[in-house]
Amino acid sequence: MNILITGAGGQLGRDLIRVLGRKHKLTAKTRNELDVTSEHSVREAVLECRPDAIVHAAAYTQVDLAESRMEQAYMVNSFGSRNIALIASEIGAKLVYVSTDYVFDGTKGSPYNELDRTNPISVYGHSKLHGEKFVQLICDKYFIVRTSWLYGKYGSNFVTKVLAKAEQNSELSMVADQFGSPTYTYDLARFIGQALESERYGIYHASNRGVCSRYEFAEEILRIAGHSAIKLNPVTGDSFPLPAARPARSDFDDKAIRYNGFSRLRTWQDALQSFILEELNISSEGGQTGEVIEEEMEKEELGNGEY
Repeated sequence: MNILITGAGGQLGRDLIRVLGRKHKLTAKTRNELDVTSEHSVREAVLECRPDAIVHAAAYTQVDLAESRMEQAYMVNSFGSRNIALIASEIGAKLVYVSTDYVFDGTKGSPYNELDRTNPISVYGHSKLHGEKFVQLICDKYFIVRTSWLYGKYGSNFVTKVLAKAEQNSELSMVADQFGSPTYTYDLARFIGQALESERYGIYHASNRGVCSRYEFAEEILRIAGHSAIKLNPVTGDSFPLPAARPARSDFDDKAIRYNGFSRLRTWQDALQSFILEELNISSEGGQTGEVIEEEMEKEELGNGEY
């Protein structure tokens, strides 16, 4: 299969290249190489490679900045996705649109399935939901893949930040009243690969299984990395006021994955252990064999353009 990936420089984009490149011919475009807000640029790039499928991972993901840069968020996440959807439909390509748990308000109190009512509470969430609607209105052959709390080998993220702080501090404070499903980008890329080889189109909730708070997530990160001596203090989200509201609980029920016969993503604990011990090369005694943490923290946090 000939596949075009947008947002190819992001955490997910780079794992998509790693996973999909094993079996398929890829054209990978970073945010600097393809401005998805330009219908002309999108059309030109797609017609040049005429892909059988497009994985649209380019996005404006700076949740807090989106509150004051609303137009930019909507241009990238909503109208940029419209531009991708239009040309995908024209050439008959399958389209994977990577979306977010932030399309929900977090008040359900139990895992969200694909049929639950959306109700975003941030500009970012609204802009991604409008992107979903454009895809559904324009395309027939689409996979809307909602995911959450991404981390991976190729970017600054919650896991690398916690580990970096643990090297410099004996005590950390973490939010204990926001719950979700951490997702390893490598596992998500593998699911997207499965989906693309099928014609089981629709909306999918794809995250590593299970739910935790940010506090519990950090606790498990420190345990696996051998930093159990670090004192971790639970605090409320109100202790860290931010411009954008976050859903209090936005974990997923992967009903569509199960019903359509796809392999379920592993638990968030198993995925996290694999990431820390195998990708970051950190021993369970707390020593890191490389300098991955420092390198990751020096990078700009991805958000203004790609997952």
